[in-house]
Amino acid sequence: MVYKKIVKMIPVEKREALSDKLLNYLLKSKKEAKMPSSMAYCFLSQWQIGTFDDEVGLAILLEVTTLLEPEKTTEFVEKDLQLTDVAKALKEVVV
Repeated sequence: MVYKKIVKMIPVEKREALSDKLLNYLLKSKKEAKMPSSMAYCFLSQWQIGTFDDEVGLAILLEVTTLLEPEKTTEFVEKDLQLTDVAKALKEVVV
């Protein structure tokens, strides 16, 4: 999974802030119809486990938010977290 590789590029100390912001984007998104049911199932399963700041959870969350809110996701990663290499990798996946 390409998103797991991207997660490995994110410093552990920034993962919680990233997961909080991405959850916020996801819950406020009006584009939920774009999410395939299989992806929604993975997301909800991870939600039940209760963590999105570990490697698997953050990979799922990144995949969902780059599908629904790609601009917001990459902008936050690049400007707020100052992880330009991660933002670039996300942009390449979205294209």
